[in-house]
Amino acid sequence: MGLYSSYYTYGLPTFLAVVTALYLLFTGSGEAFNVGQFLEETSPYAWAATGIGLCIGLSVLGAGWGIFITGASILGGGVRAPRIRTKNLIRCVSLQPSAFPTSPCSSIIFCEVVAIYGVIIGIVYSARMSFVSPTLIYTRENYFTGYALFWGGLTVGACNLLCGVSVGIAGSTAALADAADPDLFVKILIVEVFGSIMGLFGLIVGLLMISQASEFTAAVAPAVVSPFVH
Repeated sequence: MGLYSSYYTYGLPTFLAVVTALYLLFTGSGEAFNVGQFLEETSPYAWAATGIGLCIGLSVLGAGWGIFITGASILGGGVRAPRIRTKNLIRCVSLQPSAFPTSPCSSIIFCEVVAIYGVIIGIVYSARMSFVSPTLIYTRENYFTGYALFWGGLTVGACNLLCGVSVGIAGSTAALADAADPDLFVKILIVEVFGSIMGLFGLIVGLLMISQASEFTAAVAPAVVSPFVH
């Protein structure tokens, strides 16, 4: 199964790409693989909107994935040790500071924070999108802003996705360890905290990537549009 899985994951897409490229090359349509044309004819709005969507979507996916992993373990461990059941969430967010370090529902909160990171960055990025006429949008500054929002959103989303999975797996282990021995939970919680920090790193990198990007502005004169843009 492993061989067939690797083939359909890597071998088949590579084979299809090579066959398509050779067909276009030998039929005189090799210029279809023009990366520069693709970058120039794609609107900066499309890059920016895609980046914001990936940022929020991947962040929510990571949070949901992490909650799914750790939530299943908390419910399963609660059968053996009812004290770790999800009702501890009330104590976790209450004004009792001593309740937080010993409650496995901190994993749920850490996973949810990952989604909040993505929403925050999405709101910050959307502030850079202002309406500009399609004939005046193709400028160097707007291209830079569009690319920065796209890659920044992709970076934040990917970091939050991995962070959510990391926190979910660590939280799952923490819940099962807490069910077996309450003294082990605090030790595993340290690993979980370090895993949750990766999402904060992604948020910082996302802000740095757009620090030099301005809002979309119209060109003073009609922009020199690429011949590829129709």
